[in-house]
Amino acid sequence: QVQLVESGGGSVQAGGSLRLSCAASEYIYNMNRMGWFRQAPGKEREGVAVIYTSVGRTDVADSVKGRFTISQDNAKNTVYLQMNSLKPEDTAMYYCAARFGYGGGWFIPGLYDYWGQGTQVTVSS
Repeated sequence: QVQLVESGGGSVQAGGSLRLSCAASEYIYNMNRMGWFRQAPGKEREGVAVIYTSVGRTDVADSVKGRFTISQDNAKNTVYLQMNSLKPEDTAMYYCAARFGYGGGWFIPGLYDYWGQGTQVTVSS
């Protein structure tokens, strides 16, 4: 059983920055990928960014491209989401997730094996 613990959420004004962290209880390079997802009230959970932890390759959703960056620290078994130029529409609960298997779109929540408890991000205008 892998445990994922997110931290770093909070309230910021539009244009501000936050860095989310996701600490894993397992060596992250043993996984295929780790992703960040978000879910706003009344909306479906959507993929924000992914990192393929054994090779370091990343991808981000179009809605956050140029503003959000995903990275990893193998020594700390931690994945980060740096969020800059935040907008009110970025307000959501943010979750990290881990997948050990291969294949499938990185943005599909149902493919992930483990989830964190989430951290709230609120951006005010």
